[in-house]
Amino acid sequence: MLVPPLSLYIHFPWCIKKCPYCDFNSHALKGALNAEKHEEKYIKALLTDLDADLDAATKDRKLVSIFMGGGTPSLFSAKSFSILLDQIKQRIALDANIEITLEANPGTLEHDQFEAYLESGINRLSLGVQSFDDRQLKTLGRIHDSNAAENAIQAAKTAGFENFNLDFMYGLPQQSAEMAVQDCLHAISYSPTHLSFYQLTIEPNTYFYQFPPRLPDDVQQIEIQTALQNTLNQYGYQQYEVSAYARPGRECKHNLNYWQFGDYLGIGAGAHSKLTGDDSIVRSWKQKHPETYMAHIKNNTAYKMENPVPQKERLFEFMMNALRLKDGIKLTTLQQRTGLPKNLAINALQHAINQKWVEITDESIRCTESGYLFIDEILQRLLPES
Repeated sequence: MLVPPLSLYIHFPWCIKKCPYCDFNSHALKGALNAEKHEEKYIKALLTDLDADLDAATKDRKLVSIFMGGGTPSLFSAKSFSILLDQIKQRIALDANIEITLEANPGTLEHDQFEAYLESGINRLSLGVQSFDDRQLKTLGRIHDSNAAENAIQAAKTAGFENFNLDFMYGLPQQSAEMAVQDCLHAISYSPTHLSFYQLTIEPNTYFYQFPPRLPDDVQQIEIQTALQNTLNQYGYQQYEVSAYARPGRECKHNLNYWQFGDYLGIGAGAHSKLTGDDSIVRSWKQKHPETYMAHIKNNTAYKMENPVPQKERLFEFMMNALRLKDGIKLTTLQQRTGLPKNLAINALQHAINQKWVEITDESIRCTESGYLFIDEILQRLLPES
């Protein structure tokens, strides 16, 4: 197998308030986040974590992207990010065109920090707006309102961020296609380089799972999604993944590497990694609770779990994300990154090909428009027999 590109994901597990739809590894703060109690201690833990992960699998490799997600990373100061990124550069080489993304929420941002974030080495922002409708923001449990979102976007642009994403949700309670398009047009008016539109889904272990809101039905969801796709296409945003739209050349490098079965290191509480060896693929993950994670690192005790990916599971693992890409993926990439023959994938997907859910053109494999409605069934057929 050929070694794929390498990215770094850094998880920041704290947030001010847990949103009712969120099933990510995030923990609401019980007190103010401060450098002495959390930032300095956590940054030190992250670097110790990284030192432990840098081994033969990452030797002589460059990072093509760094993504700082959460939780709410923007609770941390620009000074902490500057220290962290400087220390990372001392440990592993960075690609000359590296993309360094910070997730930020409008309700946690001091606008005068934007320039400091840029100076620290961060060159891409992802702002969690979700909606410009104050009523919907309240329903979603967000701590910001539309004015805060607008001010944050404008401040980021004024500070010099040319590359930024805006996150939105659709299929919200009582939302119509017209309301979703209004959110979309409002977002486009700020000329972001990238837009993400995620359908609100009810996940286990969330407040909404216990007390589910009434969401648009399947027909309404398709109407909303189609209206958003048409609007974004009209304004020059190309859909390159189920939920991701970008100006030409502004696709998120980090997410593309993930969807294309690239390698990534994951540091921080609950972070996941995937690394390719000569004939192996190994996934690993860290302790989820931040205090437990930091205590294990401090005491040099086990905080990392590993699981080799058996050969019989690699096709499923690869296709689980690759089929989300609108342009699909080269069969040669599948072969290089899984060690599996191309014909194995073609044979395993024959039913989906016959149903016209999947098509193979120019040595690429991709979902058709109708196939996106049946991705779960396609993947179910790729699961190895136990």
